Amino acid sequence: MKRFIPFIQSDPVVAVIRLSGVIASGGRGALNDQILGPVIEKAFKRGKPKAVALVINSPGGSPVQSSLIGARIRRLAEEKDIPVVAFVEDVAASGGYWLASAADEIFADESSIVGSIGVISMGFGFDGLINRHGVERRVYTAGKSKSMLDPFQPEKPADIKRLKSMLEQIHENFKTHVSTRRAGKLPDDKDLFTGEIWVGKSAQDVGLIDGIGHLVPLMKQRYGDKVRFARYGVKRSFLQRFGARAVTDTLDGIEERAHFARFGL
Repeated sequence: MKRFIPFIQSDPVVAVIRLSGVIASGGRGALNDQILGPVIEKAFKRGKPKAVALVINSPGGSPVQSSLIGARIRRLAEEKDIPVVAFVEDVAASGGYWLASAADEIFADESSIVGSIGVISMGFGFDGLINRHGVERRVYTAGKSKSMLDPFQPEKPADIKRLKSMLEQIHENFKTHVSTRRAGKLPDDKDLFTGEIWVGKSAQDVGLIDGIGHLVPLMKQRYGDKVRFARYGVKRSFLQRFGARAVTDTLDGIEERAHFARFGL
């Protein structure tokens, strides 16, 4: 109440944005710029926060959505002149680390998994299966690359070469982002961009995080015991809260667990 009384200083506020889940353009609980945009904007603009804290628990996902979210965070941080601090929970890997490196500082738990600065493309090949069952695949295209990486046809060396070239381009973008955001903090004699992961203190030793620390005690240490936390997140619709999308949610949940399982979680 005292923040409305003239001449009485309000308690400092830290805006907290929770970024938990797989980064994708769609899906249950997915992190993407369309959904998170209004949340991030509100966190930076409401109540004149002393800092914005990102609480991250993500195994990664779409490089484009990671870039869009990270770019929005940086734009608002610079426009409002507000420091951004990231706190890693279980994992900030791949696109999750892209989000973390949008912050000015990164802290993690001693057991947090950090890194996986690489790009991956996964899929299945069914050409042997349909051949064994006498199924004939019929595809007609205008443009020789239109059926690239068709899972029902044998892999073509030209398609693999083209895909790897695309992955390398995205990987270079990822490396540039991390190198820019962590400038002066990364060692010159160690390649951190191989897709390797680090845990807790070892991530600090190679400069991927700034220290071991948790949200509340660190923010109290910086802004005093009376600091208030304004938490922002995506609100689920009425139908999502009461299970009206059970089938879709189950499928999306399986996919999300598969992403986390890559890191033993």
